Amino acid sequence: MPNIEIKARCNDLKKARATAEKIQTAYLVVLHQVDTYFSTKAGRLKLREINDKSAQLIPYVKGYQLAPMKSDYAIMLVENPTLVKDLFNTLLGIEFVVDKNREVFLFENVRIHLDEVVNLGTFIEFEAVCADNSEQEHRKQETKVANLMKIFN
Repeated sequence: MPNIEIKARCNDLKKARATAEKIQTAYLVVLHQVDTYFSTKAGRLKLREINDKSAQLIPYVKGYQLAPMKSDYAIMLVENPTLVKDLFNTLLGIEFVVDKNREVFLFENVRIHLDEVVNLGTFIEFEAVCADNSEQEHRKQETKVANLMKIFN
């Protein structure tokens, strides 16, 4: 499943929250997420534990750059995250763990994440879900993300 995304440091989450409210986003939820990243030869593989209640295995591939980028990913529900984490640690090794509190807003098809990450700081992320994998759709979503970057400064 493709999306267009960008993540950046955000020194003022209060201001970002006010901007999200101003443009009339839908406020979805506050989440506590612990992402365990496993060592891979290509792309990334993470186990995301959400609010100590559910978990997802998320493999993805993206080109890292300082602009909106395409990411191809899949989300697989995990029933036993402890077992999965132990098995993937044995098979691949753990690269790092990211512990964050995330506020999620929705503007049209773009998820806006306001993140407080333990030991790393505060961030904002825009994820525009693509309707298909065409170049035209990618450009359309890149434009949406670029516009939000301007709005949120």
